Amino acid sequence: MIDLPKWDKNLINKYNVSGPRYTSYPTALSFSEGYQQKDLISAINASSSDKLSLYIHIPFCSQLCYYCGCNKVITRHQSKADVYLDYLEKEIIAQAILFKHYKVEQLHLGGGTPTFLTQAQMSRLISVLNQNFSFAIDAERAIEIDPRSLAKGMLTQLRLLGFNRVSFGIQDFNDDVQLAVNRPQSVDEVKSLITESRELGFKSINADMIYGLPLQTPESFKQTIEQLIALSPDRVSVFNYAHLPERFAAQRKIKDADLPNANDKLTMFKNTLAQMIQAGYQFIGMDHFAKADNELAIEQNSQQLHRNFQGYTTHGDCDLLGLGVSSISQIGTAILQNQKDLKSYYHEIEIQHGSAITKGIDLNQDDIIRAEVIRQLICHFELDTQSIETKFALNFNDYFSDSIKALEPLIADGMVCIEGNKLKVTPRGNLFIRIICMCFDAHLQKQVNATRFSRVI
Repeated sequence: MIDLPKWDKNLINKYNVSGPRYTSYPTALSFSEGYQQKDLISAINASSSDKLSLYIHIPFCSQLCYYCGCNKVITRHQSKADVYLDYLEKEIIAQAILFKHYKVEQLHLGGGTPTFLTQAQMSRLISVLNQNFSFAIDAERAIEIDPRSLAKGMLTQLRLLGFNRVSFGIQDFNDDVQLAVNRPQSVDEVKSLITESRELGFKSINADMIYGLPLQTPESFKQTIEQLIALSPDRVSVFNYAHLPERFAAQRKIKDADLPNANDKLTMFKNTLAQMIQAGYQFIGMDHFAKADNELAIEQNSQQLHRNFQGYTTHGDCDLLGLGVSSISQIGTAILQNQKDLKSYYHEIEIQHGSAITKGIDLNQDDIIRAEVIRQLICHFELDTQSIETKFALNFNDYFSDSIKALEPLIADGMVCIEGNKLKVTPRGNLFIRIICMCFDAHLQKQVNATRFSRVI
C-alpha cells in the first residue's frame, strides 16, 4: 500500500506542470506513420505471450458532452452502427486468425458509448468475437456505460452475453454542472442502475468522475463524492479535466469564466482523497481508488500491478489487441494504432483486407528498460534498482546517470529518496508521480509541445 500524499503548496506551485499519463512508454506522441498489418504479424511472431486482452472501440454517442476529448461520432442514426459493425467484423475475422494460439483473458468495450449499440447489435458483436477468439472460462468482460442512454433491459442482456464488469461514466451529480457540460442525469437514475447491476451479479462496478468541470466548487464536488461513496462502487477514477479547446472543438462550448480556478481544483482533489480514504478505499495512484478487497488493491500490495492503455490493470502479462477506429495494440515490443478517422478506418479495412493499422513504434532495448522503470514507479511508487540491474544486465547509476541528475531537484525537495537499492517516492512526491516518471523518459525532449498533455494535478 502506498503512502498517502502529503500536501505542500509550494511544491504544487512549483511542479504542477503538464505531462504524460504513461498508459504506455513510449507515449502515443512517439508513434510514426507507415505501420501496417505486416508489422502486427512480425510482433506476434516475436512475442512470448499466449494471453490476450481485447479492446473494442465503439465511437458513437447520441449526445455531445462538452468536456469530452475521446474519439467519437455524435449521431442518432442507429444504422451507422450497423455499417460500423460490418467493418469491425471484417477486422475481427482478419486479426483473430493470427491469434489462434492465444487465450483471451480480458475484454473491454470502450468509446464513445458502447451501449449506443442496440441489444441486437451488441449480441451480433459478441457472437462474432466468441466465434473467432478463444476466451478463457473466467475471462474478465468489461464495458463502459453512459447511465443516461442505457436502454431498458440492456444490463440484463449484457449479463447474459457474459459481461461481468461495468464502468459507469458519472462525472458529477450536481445539476448545474451537468447542464454546463450537456450531460444531465439524476442520482436516483445511477443508483437504480448500480443496484440492478449488483442484483444481476456483476462482480465489479466502477465509476468515473471528473473534477475541474465548469461551475464545480469544492463544496459541490464534496457533496458529489459523498453521494458516490453512498453507492459503494468497487473502483473509482477521479480524473482531472484538461481544458484544451484548441484541440477539442466541443470544449469551446465551455466558458473559461465558468471553470474553477487552480486552487479550487486542488481543494477538490484533496477533499476527494480524504473522503475516499475515510470510506475505506485504497489510493492506487494518480486518480484511481479501489476497495481493499478489489484485485487492483491486492495486486498493488503484492507488487504485481501493471499499467496499459486502459489504465491500471491486473493483466500486465497479456498482449493487447485493439480493434475498431483509433484503437491501440501492444503486442510484445510493438505498439500499433488504427486509423483515427472513421472514413479512413473504413477505407483501410477495405484496402488492407481487414486491417486498419496506420501508426506505431517498435520498442528498442532502451525503451523496454525505461518502460519497466516507469511501470514500477507509476504502479508501486518505488523502484527496485537491483531488479533492473539483474534483469537487464546493466549498472543502474551509470545507465541512468542523466535521469538521476534530473531527479536531483526532486530529491532536494524531499519528493524522492534513494535508500540502498530502493528509489522511493515519498508522501510529498506522490502527487507528482508523472513528473518523476518524466525524468526517465528519453523521448520527452523531442516532444516540445507539452500543452498536448494534461496537468499532473
